[in-house]
Amino acid sequence: MRDLKDPHDLTVQDFRSTVHSFEFWFEAVEGYLHGRPYGVTPHSVEADFSDHQRDALITTLCNYCVGETAALEASSGMIAFAPDLNAKIFLSTQVVDEGRHLEVLMHRMAMLGVVDQEAEIKSRANRSLVQFKDRLLEFVDLRDWEAAVFAQNVILECLEFTVFQHHATVADAITAQMLRGIVSDERRHMGFGENDLGRRLLAAPHTHDRLARIKRELDTLVISAFAEAMRQIEIDPENQPDLAGHYLAAVARLGFRP
Repeated sequence: MRDLKDPHDLTVQDFRSTVHSFEFWFEAVEGYLHGRPYGVTPHSVEADFSDHQRDALITTLCNYCVGETAALEASSGMIAFAPDLNAKIFLSTQVVDEGRHLEVLMHRMAMLGVVDQEAEIKSRANRSLVQFKDRLLEFVDLRDWEAAVFAQNVILECLEFTVFQHHATVADAITAQMLRGIVSDERRHMGFGENDLGRRLLAAPHTHDRLARIKRELDTLVISAFAEAMRQIEIDPENQPDLAGHYLAAVARLGFRP
């Protein structure tokens, strides 16, 4: 792999044109995708699940698919009204990421015996997460850049990052490998959202109040959805991640408080 210059040594403009590029994206994903079809090393051994464990994992994966579908549809729609070419290029890499995430999650469900993944996702989808998805896509339909970036690349990506990262520490070997690859992408998506909104909030402080109202609207929906995912995989309460804390820390970096 080629050695790219440390992004932190770049000027602001060079940082955006480099880190948001397909070249940077390819260098980033090659290490954890090469030789891992569907995000998993070939010949990985399947765990010996009980019926209850298998069913709980399928429900969890179904809801992960709802979140990834929301991000796939939103990021693809946002390309048309992105404010500049660098943002369009980055979003095109995110579309590829989200499509891959959805594919590997559905493939994992097939490995667990689910024949009709779409029907299963529809029947098991968490209502709060579906509501969040609908609201995110409303922002996209309205071509509301700040609201869409905030909802997708800050709120949704932050909580997916936290949940997937923690789930990977307790999951079976195959699911854990798959989730670690997804987490690597979520970190990049979060960085884009925080970078973009941070610059916009400095230039137009009045935007803060509007996004704060959106945050209050969406907080309960997305936190409750991913808290339910933690319960489904039966992590002891004392070992569950502080979803609200991680989320509030992310939004606090942009100046938002509870």
